[in-house]
Amino acid sequence: MTCDVLVLGGAGVDTTVYVPELPLAYRDTYPVPPVVDRIGNTGSGVSLGCAALGMDVAFADLIGDDPQGALVRDALRHVACAWGTAAGGTRRSVLLVAPDGRRTSFFDAKATPGERLPRALYAGVRARHVHVSLSDICRDVFDDLGGVPVSTDLHDWDGADDFHRDFAYRSDLVFLSATALEDPVAAMRGILARGRARTVVCTRGAGGCLVLTRGGEVRAFPAAPLPAPVADSNGAGDAFVSGFLYGTLNGLPLERCVTLGAVAGAHACTVPGTHESPITEPVLLARASADT
Repeated sequence: MTCDVLVLGGAGVDTTVYVPELPLAYRDTYPVPPVVDRIGNTGSGVSLGCAALGMDVAFADLIGDDPQGALVRDALRHVACAWGTAAGGTRRSVLLVAPDGRRTSFFDAKATPGERLPRALYAGVRARHVHVSLSDICRDVFDDLGGVPVSTDLHDWDGADDFHRDFAYRSDLVFLSATALEDPVAAMRGILARGRARTVVCTRGAGGCLVLTRGGEVRAFPAAPLPAPVADSNGAGDAFVSGFLYGTLNGLPLERCVTLGAVAGAHACTVPGTHESPITEPVLLARASADT
């Protein structure tokens, strides 16, 4: 099959608990609003976001033969998916979300040492672009993607953890967050110097983002205005990536790609938690902004 974007790895289930504050002081019991189980992880978010923007998307991953796997399959039923069985079950996250939208995530990767994404799940897909999720099962896929532009999201990499290096240095377009970086610019330059990336995008929340292209200087871009108070920051990064990729695959200039990502991320922060992914509406709003 042919598609615009092939996403590899990164499906899971988020259990979101809305708490009165972070950090949470010790108490034996906290009454909370309804606890929400919904599809999560970056591969799911980027797949749903790109599909909502009208791109043809294929997705391949390992998930468990468990209720969480069934939830993932149902949420991605409109995306062309190829599934293998994860020995440890479906990835899980428990997210504590404060009233201001900040979160603390407890991530259970369900990792099985040596487990890899089988090439058979994606070998028959001819994609214009591949997005590789930061998952150990995807560590070896780069050798199979020759000639196709590849992106990845390093999330809150500290610039030193070896786990991220294969992804950072073998991708053409690298996204990461400034959250754990003492010197974001140095980290961005290091990715370009040691790897094959042509563009590195470092998001800074309300501070917007930094962009560095090969042979260029670091450029700072502001965040998009929030259309409403922040409700939940989960999914904002995936919405940003989806909007940016939409612009990239449509040949839009860098500035426009950043705007699309920023608009999508801003709207994602203001969508309260539901049993559905928080991605679809924000990225559609980003697309609408591209058409104006």
